[in-house]
Amino acid sequence: MKYFKKLIGEKCYLSPISIEDAEQYAEWLNDLEVSKNLLVAHQQITLQKEIEILTEMSKNQSQIFGIIDIKSKKLIGNCSLFKINHRNRKAEFGIFIGDKKFWNKGYGTEAAKLILDYGFNILNLNNIMLEVFSYNKRAIKSYEKVGFKTIGKRRETLIIGNKKYDEIYMDILASEFESVYIKKIMEED
Repeated sequence: MKYFKKLIGEKCYLSPISIEDAEQYAEWLNDLEVSKNLLVAHQQITLQKEIEILTEMSKNQSQIFGIIDIKSKKLIGNCSLFKINHRNRKAEFGIFIGDKKFWNKGYGTEAAKLILDYGFNILNLNNIMLEVFSYNKRAIKSYEKVGFKTIGKRRETLIIGNKKYDEIYMDILASEFESVYIKKIMEED
């Protein structure tokens, strides 16, 4: 599979998604260890359904990218800005690392910085928000490292077995984000 280097970090780069990766995404999204942190854990994601999801996301206002490991040139997950509202300069953010060999190694944090830099400095957004379940401590720590702040929560919105979990809302403003990648590219001229 050929990937294109849209946004380049030290560990990974972001490439426009490819429908050809639908089978890999479907495999990851049907792995409960991966999907328990996403909104799709309760769904069965068939290959056809994943093709439809990727096709729809690539057609609408979403900015969705595959996360590619620089060394192996291997797809390891994806991240996106969606529900983009250009008038009010806001969007929502989502990310997942599907390849578990790349968990806890900083790939998600770097990919988040790349797409936020793109959102704030190329798309001219002002506010980017996300939702995360309260039990996903690893993701919350990564989001805080990038600069997201907790702005609220919706209590006991997810019930698994007898346990109830909160939905945490976090956001970041353009004025709170320190550009590294886009700024570096612009200074090269």
